[in-house]
Amino acid sequence: MQKYRSYVLPAAIILGLIFHREVAWANFLVPYVIFCSLTINFSPADIRHLHLKRLHLWLALIQTIGSTICYFFLRMLGVDEIICQGILIGIICPVAAAVGAISAMLGADINTVTSYTIIGNIFVPLMAAIIFSITGTQPDLTFMTSAWLILRHTIPPLVFPILLVYVFQRWVPNVNNYLVRHRTAGFYLWALAILLTIGKTIDFVYLHGEGHWNSIGWLTISSLILCAVQFGIGKWIGHQYGDTIAGGQLLGQKNTAMGIWMANSFLNPLCSVLLAFYSVFQNAFNSWQLWHHDKLISGTSSPETISQH
Repeated sequence: MQKYRSYVLPAAIILGLIFHREVAWANFLVPYVIFCSLTINFSPADIRHLHLKRLHLWLALIQTIGSTICYFFLRMLGVDEIICQGILIGIICPVAAAVGAISAMLGADINTVTSYTIIGNIFVPLMAAIIFSITGTQPDLTFMTSAWLILRHTIPPLVFPILLVYVFQRWVPNVNNYLVRHRTAGFYLWALAILLTIGKTIDFVYLHGEGHWNSIGWLTISSLILCAVQFGIGKWIGHQYGDTIAGGQLLGQKNTAMGIWMANSFLNPLCSVLLAFYSVFQNAFNSWQLWHHDKLISGTSSPETISQH
């Protein structure tokens, strides 16, 4: 099964693109799928020893301050508002809740990843509420209202799995050990969430994209550039703190389902197209990373390679 896992994400993307109409109706299952995936992905982490690191601070600053600077700089240059909002949400979008699935397979420190998964999905959305109150299309919403709306969609699927894993680790270790042994299931559940999310978003593009194809084209190009830049910067920062993989994944891998909801709620809904295509690009890159990692592992474990060392 392991040799096929690098093909799982491309398959999820392709199926979501082709069968978007058939898949869109099942999008309501995404929170439940993510809940199960997170419970499995958090199981190897020691919940009692999660803590803030300097790496996390730099990532949070880039997402909040960096997104705001980019937005106002592009507006100053006269770039279309929809493109500016797309780039804004593409940077400030919280880290993917299931980032641990890929990160663990690539060899990142699971405690570092889990810590920022929590921080990034609470602190960053709170900061987003402030930024949206300045740049959003709904200025009548107060900060408190925006913050409550965002946290109401963020906290349950994130905090409940952490509490459940803590209970398992503290009082039912056999259950937690079972989840750890079968943690690869979290990766496949996450792939299912991607399929459902992409299907829903592509269906939205088909229904509401008429007359906006120029903006959609620029949003697609921007998403590719943004994906490459964020993974690159994240890996560079991560390298400074001894975990290149964690840095890249935590800044580059986005909770696109959450970001799309935020865009639809506080910005021009069309800007969510950037995150739809960002999801395609980030998962294509993750698939390549898995393939490359598995190739290196199989190469170093082969008899020929071993005899050379």
